[in-house]
Amino acid sequence: MKEIEKLDKDYVLHTYARNYVNFKKGLNATLYDDSNRDYIDFTSGIGVTSVGHGNPRVAKRIFEQASNLLHTSNLYAIEPQALLAKKINELSGYDIRTFFANSGAEANEGAIKIARTYGKTKFEKKRFKIITLENSFHGRTITTVKATGQSSFHQDKFAPYPDGFSFNAIDDVYNAIDDETVAVMIELVQGEGGVFPFPKDKIQELAKFLKQNDILLIVDEVQTGVFRTGEFLASNLYEIEPDIITLAKGLGGGVPIGAVLTKHKDIWGAGDHGSTFGGNYLVTATGLEVLDILEDLKDSGKLDETVIYFSKKLNDIFEANKDIFLSHVGLGLMRGLRVKDADTLGNIIKAAFEQGLMVLKSGNNTLRFLPALTISKSEIDEGFIRLQKAINKIKA
Repeated sequence: MKEIEKLDKDYVLHTYARNYVNFKKGLNATLYDDSNRDYIDFTSGIGVTSVGHGNPRVAKRIFEQASNLLHTSNLYAIEPQALLAKKINELSGYDIRTFFANSGAEANEGAIKIARTYGKTKFEKKRFKIITLENSFHGRTITTVKATGQSSFHQDKFAPYPDGFSFNAIDDVYNAIDDETVAVMIELVQGEGGVFPFPKDKIQELAKFLKQNDILLIVDEVQTGVFRTGEFLASNLYEIEPDIITLAKGLGGGVPIGAVLTKHKDIWGAGDHGSTFGGNYLVTATGLEVLDILEDLKDSGKLDETVIYFSKKLNDIFEANKDIFLSHVGLGLMRGLRVKDADTLGNIIKAAFEQGLMVLKSGNNTLRFLPALTISKSEIDEGFIRLQKAINKIKA
């Protein structure tokens, strides 16, 4: 047994089915283990390391910030926090304010609290119910698990759950709304639910209906945000303007950060919400550097080139292996291949790792790809060579 495996099994609470590789360093979309074996990373830490591993600009910014201040608390103004909020406002194109948390689940909790505050202050009779969509995923806290539109996550061992949540197919949302409904919470591309992008016309129709009926639209962009779909927000791509948006994952490039963006800029006062660590010097300084890098990447056209190149290579794999793949799905660098069955999917992921390629599962039958937005063409080429070798192995 490897030393890391023994340590993990002896001292870490087990909530993941781990692969006991011991990574020691990373360079963009390539990782190296303790034997210096390289792995092409098509996962970016589940969409987190948006500007790659070992990014020198991020490392420099972290060092500079850590050498001066890491944390003072939100009892005092934090310059990089204010600058990051301004940057998010500018990149989004929306007139918003931002609250910073530590994770996507916390951001979604904040969004729910804003919605329920709105439901209390806006209407004579309080509205508190929030509708989500089938196959959605919104987090692992008690409340965000209940908001998740997958019954398998609502385990009895964690019950009882908070009231006021239900999930429906997108076409059934309209009939599910009642006089206690305050918000509808959606992902524009369901990341954990099978890399499923909703049709633009359906989303725009829903957004228009909600606005006409004073019901808030919350868009969970924990995975789709920060240029993952090619634009700063998937909401920009869908040409809608939500009331509340949540971010996390790629915003910090690897440091833990979440954010709640809202048009309702004065809905809270001092003491209504808070976070000890949220938005401290370290994470917001890092977030600023990440956004500067990605804005440059987008403005130069390199991000769009990478999206087109990755999509073409993925489609080539699909066309060459239609005996096991059903379709090619996704947007930007949030992509998936539908696999004919769950066993084949599991075998591909295992064989790919043996070939030195890291890929992900989504839903019951989707092979998911979330590479760093800075991934190079050579890393894309090598990754797909290794994927084809893995597929050949399981076909043999």
